[in-house]
Amino acid sequence: MAENYDVIIIGSGPGGYVTAVRSAQLGFKTAIVEREHLGGICLNWGCIPTKALLRSAEIKHYAEHAKNYGLKIDGTVSADVKAVVERSRGVSARLNGGVGFLMKKNKVDVIWGEAKLSKPGEIVVTKTAKKPMEPQHPAPKNTKGEGTYTAKHIILATGARPRVLPGIEPDGKLIWTYFEAMVPQEMPKSLLVMGSGAIGIEFASFYRTMGAEVTVVELLPAVMPVEDAEVSAFAKKQFEKQGMKILLDAKVAKVEKGANSVTAHVELKDGKIEKITADRMISAVGVQGNIENLGLEQLGVKTDRGCVVVDGYGRTNVPGIYAIGDVAGPPMLAHKAEHEGVVCVEKIANVPGVHAMDKLKIPGCTYCHPQVASVGLTEAKAKEAGHDIRVGRFQFGANGKAIALGEDQGFIKTIFDKKTGQLLGAHMIGAEVTELIQGFVVAMNLETTEEELMHTIFPHPTLSEMMKESVLDAYGRALNA
Repeated sequence: MAENYDVIIIGSGPGGYVTAVRSAQLGFKTAIVEREHLGGICLNWGCIPTKALLRSAEIKHYAEHAKNYGLKIDGTVSADVKAVVERSRGVSARLNGGVGFLMKKNKVDVIWGEAKLSKPGEIVVTKTAKKPMEPQHPAPKNTKGEGTYTAKHIILATGARPRVLPGIEPDGKLIWTYFEAMVPQEMPKSLLVMGSGAIGIEFASFYRTMGAEVTVVELLPAVMPVEDAEVSAFAKKQFEKQGMKILLDAKVAKVEKGANSVTAHVELKDGKIEKITADRMISAVGVQGNIENLGLEQLGVKTDRGCVVVDGYGRTNVPGIYAIGDVAGPPMLAHKAEHEGVVCVEKIANVPGVHAMDKLKIPGCTYCHPQVASVGLTEAKAKEAGHDIRVGRFQFGANGKAIALGEDQGFIKTIFDKKTGQLLGAHMIGAEVTELIQGFVVAMNLETTEEELMHTIFPHPTLSEMMKESVLDAYGRALNA
């Protein structure tokens, strides 16, 4: 006889496990199905371990520039690649165990295996056919296994995987996805990165700081193309100062593999072909949702371009089946998945006041050097939407804390509706902007106007003062520039 739950979540990434916790808090009997490792891609092979790698690179960078801070380090600074990777994996392992603890604490059953929808309200879980990418941590005592399970509400949180281009398929040796890029056995002397989105640029930044010669190939005419044009242009200059080679309006047309290197035939804007040989190549051309082998076709669940189609509350076209996170479409961000899952399960529970997520208020962060963060409309998008706008800017070089930190390169840009004073967007590049951006996210969520921001007291000396100065500048009132 099938075991019955109120809510079953398929996938234990940030969206899945947070949804499970909230579901349990709401009093639902809850289970989560996982085929590989608790925490999903983000915790085990994405957001968290990459930040650990980038932290190691950052420390190396500061050590190499110690003289800029009046310090002397005798001898050269070198990287122990094995130790860097081990630290990164250790960070993931610690958090992986934390997710297991959360499931136990909130009395969420963990069903280990591969789930498939057999009919609305029912799943069949079989032994996973996918080989784990690392040893699994001991399963918590509340773990179950293969079998049939039922629930009135089934939430898909199966995430996404690297997109593969025909003819340039990753092989795990010479052509990497982010999986292999995260655990190099040795540091390549040269690297070609295909794609300049967040994943591509973060790895380009890591490997360049660690000493590799890095070339980035981007199909579109701007590096980090989703960002505001000014931020993108500034980032390109900073990357090139660090020694990166950036090719825009370019595509990898063909790849030839050698014994221990690859040669990419890169088609440039003018049609000419430039051959670039590198030890390794990273394919970072986006991700696609994990919608296969879930039984969606048989049940008539609507999909579009590799993702499940949902409304603002995660509901699919089939009653009782929901989808959240990467599998439900862009933006494919962990924090979007978490919030989307909470909205979904709170709507199921009829929590008063729950409302659909506003995608314009989802911040984006890229942890390259310098960091990039943004929320809302770019200047171009604001104009396209018909807004008459005011734009403010403030440079890191005019901020005391930035100068003291030795991080005086960057700026903060704010965009307001001229008529209403509504904050339409904020765009940052520079030190620690991934921590600063949330201030503007809160402001947008509270529908704060320029007047309220101007009357907010920011502490001194902090980088956050630049946020207020950028607002003041939009209205011709900057005090320190």
